Amino acid sequence: MSATEIDEINAELPHYEDKSAVSIEALKIVQKHRGWVSDDSLTAIAEYLKISPAQLEGVATFYNLIYRRPVGNTVIHVCDSVSCWMLGGDRLRDKLCRHLNVKLGETSQDGEYTVLPIVCLGACDRAPVAMVNGELRPDLTDNIVQELLGE
Repeated sequence: MSATEIDEINAELPHYEDKSAVSIEALKIVQKHRGWVSDDSLTAIAEYLKISPAQLEGVATFYNLIYRRPVGNTVIHVCDSVSCWMLGGDRLRDKLCRHLNVKLGETSQDGEYTVLPIVCLGACDRAPVAMVNGELRPDLTDNIVQELLGE
C-alpha cells in the first residue's frame, strides 16, 4: 500500500473499536487510488489490519461496490430488482450491453465502460435505475441510455 493509502486508513481507525472493523473503508480507500482491489492489495490490507486474507476476501466479495478485478473508467451498475425488471430495466440493460459490445460484468474493449448488475439501488419508485460512477440515474429511458453512451 502507498503511504497515502495508509494515512487515509489510519485516519479511519479512531472511528472504530478495532482494526478489523475498518475493512470496508480500507478496501474503498485502496480502490479509490487503484481503481480496483487486486489480490496483492487485499493481502496487504489484511496484514495491515491483522485479519486473515480470507476474512477480508469475504468482506470484499460481499459488497458489490468493491471491485476485485479491473474495471473501466465509467462503471455502470444496472439495477436488477423486480421493480426495475417490471419497468423495462432488462431491455435497457441489454441495449446498453449491445451498444458497448459487452456482456453483463464485462468491460468494453476500449476500457472505458464496465456494466455490472446490482441487486437493488433503493430507488424502486424511480425504476428502472442505474448508477454511473456513483451517481444515481433514475427513471431510465432509451434517451437517457443514449445520453449515458454519449450519443
